[in-house]
Amino acid sequence: MARILALDYGKKRTGVAVTDPLQLIATALDTVDTGELIGFLKKYFREEPVERVLIGYPVNFDGSSTDATPLVEKFVGKFRNVFPELPVELVDERMSSVMASQAIREMGLKRKDRQRKELVDAVSAVILLQEYLQSRS
Repeated sequence: MARILALDYGKKRTGVAVTDPLQLIATALDTVDTGELIGFLKKYFREEPVERVLIGYPVNFDGSSTDATPLVEKFVGKFRNVFPELPVELVDERMSSVMASQAIREMGLKRKDRQRKELVDAVSAVILLQEYLQSRS
């Protein structure tokens, strides 16, 4: 089986999470500078089979667009042009950053480590992916 990859896309950084080949467990893969994301993905896709890509879609609680929504939509268009063979699914990312921050606090990390934004981005991607996996079962 191929993996499923999730992206918590951001203007500066993007959190990347991936499943195991059996698609049972979501783990953080990396946090990548957004400007280097396509190159990172090209390399990863050459090394690992990926069945689909989930991209966090930012919306407000009422379902309306956020300031980040157009950025994600632009990236999705670029992604589909570069990787036309890979299915892309947009997933609601409401509360993923809040949940990630809470999960990081509960891990008992030192305050300095908890404040690392790249850690929040990676954990947010894991949460998006884990919620997707749970919704399928």
